[in-house]
Amino acid sequence: MNDRVNLTIQDHIATVVLNRPEKMNALDQAGFEQLAAAALDIRNDDRVRAVLIHANGDNFCSGADKSFLQGAVSDPEVFSSKALNLADGETANEFQRPTMRWYELDVPVVVCLQGVVYGAGMQLALAGDIRIGAQSTRMSLFEIHWGLIPDMGVSQTLPRLVRADIAAELLFTGRVVHAQEALSIGLLTRLEDDPLRAAIDLTKNIASKSPDAVKRGKKLLRDSAGLNLAQGLALEARLQSELVGTPNQMEAAMANLQKREPKFV
Repeated sequence: MNDRVNLTIQDHIATVVLNRPEKMNALDQAGFEQLAAAALDIRNDDRVRAVLIHANGDNFCSGADKSFLQGAVSDPEVFSSKALNLADGETANEFQRPTMRWYELDVPVVVCLQGVVYGAGMQLALAGDIRIGAQSTRMSLFEIHWGLIPDMGVSQTLPRLVRADIAAELLFTGRVVHAQEALSIGLLTRLEDDPLRAAIDLTKNIASKSPDAVKRGKKLLRDSAGLNLAQGLALEARLQSELVGTPNQMEAAMANLQKREPKFV
């Protein structure tokens, strides 16, 4: 348990909780580091079949803490050295890892949203596979108000969810999108009166399915973007070939036929 981000793993579900409600869960240096570390812990834990991210308090995350933001951009040379140089084996830089490590996980990530979801908070939410919101949810790519662009993986996440012109408007204006509009344009998967309960039920449902099939399903959706027809069909065929006849695939089929709960390995 950390002071900014709490991680627990139970029944094949990793639950990640933003825990700075008195600051609207704004991310300071420790928060960014703990988010990235939690994703790495989950990546290295074979028990995990699904992830739930939510936040304590009335707001999901108001973005980067002002102290972090001021420190990050106060020295252009230092910023450039961190932004343009990657650690060995990493595809994301120091500022992108707290969100993109969730996007790159091979298990599904469900995010529960309420209240303010601004800046870094919105980019964290977009890195999930499914977003369940409350009526209070308000989303904004707030970086334009600081004279910046969103730079925590938004190039990989936002264009998959909304039309190009909508993405442009959100990025250029930083305007606040309320729950119903967020749902209608694709930023939210659905709205619930009790989004946390719905998110918990959904992660349990995902975790009850064959972990091999779920992982390959996520890989198919994530890696097929940008492929041409032949490449996309080849990816489908390869991933399916990896599943057919395996113990978990056979167990899923038998459990379905016998109308019992499956026992996966």
